[in-house]
Amino acid sequence: MTPPVQPRERLRVAIQKSGRLGEPARELLASCGLTWRESRDKLFLYGESLPVDILLVRDDDIPGLIADGVCDLGIVGRNVLVEHGLEREAQGRPADLNEWRQLGWGTCRLDIAIPESEEWTGPQQLEGLRIATSYPQTLGRWLRDNGVDAEPVVLNGSVEIAPRLGQADVVCDLVSTGGTLRANQLRPVTTILHSEAVIAGPRATLDDGRQEIADLLVRRLDGALQLKESRLLMLRVSRDGLTDLLPLLPEGHEPTVMRVDDRDEVSVQVLVHGSVSWSKLEQLKHAGAHNLMVLPVEGMLA
Repeated sequence: MTPPVQPRERLRVAIQKSGRLGEPARELLASCGLTWRESRDKLFLYGESLPVDILLVRDDDIPGLIADGVCDLGIVGRNVLVEHGLEREAQGRPADLNEWRQLGWGTCRLDIAIPESEEWTGPQQLEGLRIATSYPQTLGRWLRDNGVDAEPVVLNGSVEIAPRLGQADVVCDLVSTGGTLRANQLRPVTTILHSEAVIAGPRATLDDGRQEIADLLVRRLDGALQLKESRLLMLRVSRDGLTDLLPLLPEGHEPTVMRVDDRDEVSVQVLVHGSVSWSKLEQLKHAGAHNLMVLPVEGMLA
């Protein structure tokens, strides 16, 4: 039986201690204004600017820590979160975690990969084969959905080498660039899950005032994610030329138009999603804009 969770007034977030999601997660949280005091073992970060503490753990442990109430939120790969939920369902327990936000980085795919020398004809080609994977529940769901009777061979590492060692016929593994598969004479043929870094949290509302802190943190995260690729475009244009210029502005928020005192022109500001190319600036200048500037955005709260 899981011991009762002690009341807490501080939010606790689990992130990967090391690996491809660890450092980006820390940078994202820091961009929300969080500062910490690090424990001597470097496994716990005590929040100083907000009552938000960070626990540094293995990524595979993050969903379980949230489910058990040890942590409130976690930044983890969707692949890990989905596997955890399916494993709980297989054990007759509810899948009690949700994907609160997708973060847009750490992208990869969970792919079926076969030997390069073989042709791919579809899922039924896997009938009766052994499939090496670290994600047996996710693979099992896909096999059932496609009516394929195959044998998952569970491996915790070096999945791609399993066919060469005679442990499996094909593999189901995470793929980002595909270089590891090519090195082992394998090629991906179908994707069973698209993954990226996500914020995972409980389905139920948090207690002890932690929900308010969590809502504040998520709002800041939303702002930081939007800010990451945002630029402020500023320019001036004659009032007569404004109508023709507005359709040429890059995609972004509703532009702000302000009259310039004692001049027959207006100042235009627009928050743009993504970079602004030189060709776009030249197009705007050709349409009558001048004093064009593209500025980084240091902070934003919707």
